[in-house]
Amino acid sequence: MTDQSPTPYAGPARVVSGIQASGSLHLGNYLGALKKFIPLQEQMECFIFVADLHAITAWQDPAVLTAQTREIAAAYLAAGLDPKKATIFPQSAVAGHVELAWVFNCVARIGWLDRMTQFKDKAGKHKERESVGLYTYPVLQAADILLYKATHVPVGEDQKQHLELTRDIAAKFNHDFEVPGFFPLIEPVIEGPGARVMSLRDGSVKMSKSDPSDNARINLLDDKDTIVQKVRKARTDAELLPEAVEGLAGRAEADNLVGLYAALAGTSKAAVLGEFAGQGFGAFKPKLADLMAEVVAPIGDEMRRLMNDPAEIDRVFLAGAERAREVSEPVVEEVKKIVGFWRPGG
Repeated sequence: MTDQSPTPYAGPARVVSGIQASGSLHLGNYLGALKKFIPLQEQMECFIFVADLHAITAWQDPAVLTAQTREIAAAYLAAGLDPKKATIFPQSAVAGHVELAWVFNCVARIGWLDRMTQFKDKAGKHKERESVGLYTYPVLQAADILLYKATHVPVGEDQKQHLELTRDIAAKFNHDFEVPGFFPLIEPVIEGPGARVMSLRDGSVKMSKSDPSDNARINLLDDKDTIVQKVRKARTDAELLPEAVEGLAGRAEADNLVGLYAALAGTSKAAVLGEFAGQGFGAFKPKLADLMAEVVAPIGDEMRRLMNDPAEIDRVFLAGAERAREVSEPVVEEVKKIVGFWRPGG
């Protein structure tokens, strides 16, 4: 892989992130991404998009894709993103994402992509049947980030490898075209409890919208009663909660539920155990259910209100896409100049 550029990026601090427009959002999306967006919008310029280009790496019903794109925007707004502070837009509304991705396809190396574990996990034994888009997904992701010269990207642990690829692409572009510091070498924002949320039915696997059991996840559109019932049915063990975090080792379900409480309460696992040590899940789960319902149910209520008013979401999208193009188009034009593409008078 390419060595890191010796010249630091001198541009402004900027956040870029997005969520794929395929399937409904769940608690893992909230704790791993949405919740992190809110304080960031107060600290630096944020570009938060709905990843509809990424969504079509697998077949999507067009009408459903449109609806899901608006649903994710509704989740952004309901969770607390302010369109006056953060730029919210559909990825496909900004052509620069695709233009820069092609240039990066020619910068990235096949060997780099072959090492991407997410493609191996999703493709399984039949990778020849998967779309080229799924294989090159991480390159488009690099373009999403570097198009706005992002310096910080809030993601889950499972995306860390893709961010390392983005750093490699940025460093190789800067080196190959002798433009040190042109693209920043990004830093992932992966911190705190809840960064990796596991299934309520199996603490060894991630909470996922593709899980066949709806009881394995907390959907952001679940109402209070549904949330309480799902937490009550969550798999646990017969042991009491330990006094220290080390006591959660080998207890995947217990560790997950304690982590969820900590993330929702904005505290640490150690603090949660300090309050509940020695108690069984019969006492702990009702408290977790109440806390989860208190946080998640209002988000679902606001999402439903927004989804019943698509014109409000579309106004946010139009303004956001205009701002995103305003920032990204000069970057694309500069890349074209650097690469040597024809330009009038160039």
